[in-house]
Amino acid sequence: MNDAGRKMPPTEVGHLARTVLDAVGQVVVGKRDALELVLAGILAGGHVLLEDLPGLGKTLTARSFAQALGLDFRRLQFTPDLLPADVTGSFLYDQRSGEFAFRAGPVFTNLLLADEINRTPPKTQSALLEAMQEKQVSVEGVTYRLDEPFHVLATANPVEYEGTYPLPEAQLDRFLLRVSFGYPEQEEEWEVLRRRMARRREEAEIKPVVDAGTLRAMQAALEDVTVEDSVGRYIVALTAATREHPSVLVGASPRGSLALLLLARVRAVFSGRDYVVPEDVKEVAAPALAHRITLRPEMWLRRVDPAFVVGEVLDGTPAPASGALPSYAAARQGH
Repeated sequence: MNDAGRKMPPTEVGHLARTVLDAVGQVVVGKRDALELVLAGILAGGHVLLEDLPGLGKTLTARSFAQALGLDFRRLQFTPDLLPADVTGSFLYDQRSGEFAFRAGPVFTNLLLADEINRTPPKTQSALLEAMQEKQVSVEGVTYRLDEPFHVLATANPVEYEGTYPLPEAQLDRFLLRVSFGYPEQEEEWEVLRRRMARRREEAEIKPVVDAGTLRAMQAALEDVTVEDSVGRYIVALTAATREHPSVLVGASPRGSLALLLLARVRAVFSGRDYVVPEDVKEVAAPALAHRITLRPEMWLRRVDPAFVVGEVLDGTPAPASGALPSYAAARQGH
């Protein structure tokens, strides 16, 4: 199963991705669109913030993806008394050797579930920053590299929920996208109960569809997905428009443009293409940009959703013509 050294065509990535989603869908009922976004974040090499009320399947989703992707999985429950060393690890005195030895923290894994990340103070939240961005941690002046692949799936309760701390803007910006699940439909909720009764136990197991090596090959294959200049400029224009919107205090940074690019590539692969069209960008715009926008205080008081602002930006930014195939796609069809 290990395909780390093999060059994988984008079409195969799409097939494997659908198989992974089908496997996760055996446990997580409904929410296919949200699950696609979570997998897109992982395939794009990023970290995903799952923000919603408790009990809506965020933790189950993270565990299910770890199983389906064949990744080493650790879960860290963030609490008000959690210390940075509880995340990264610390040096402990070894009485047998008479020396201090490093004990690795839960961040040393392939997929880290940072559960209820906004229940812990900002100092501990920030302990994840270096790991998320640099794929390394520094403890007592010593730097330790993390294994590849490394992804953080963080769950968070809404800021209005009691006992939560707002995530620092710098940390929010390092999440490739933010996903919300929402309440299930009644039929979906009944299906959750039906499946629980059918398996006669609490935990649901998923057999691995791929392994860490295959996942790295899938991620590498996305570099072969073509992005035409007009689509790239459209991405930049969308991000720039968030900075000029009258409801926005601080718009999305260039990291937002990069997130749009990476996620649009994955959406193209999901659709069986090896080139990006404007519709791919539009589909991922809100998840990629909304959490990077700081609204003006009066908009916050009026409970304006940043995703609504992104929608207005999409409506007001001309997209390249997508009725015709891009030139490189048309040339391929001619062969």
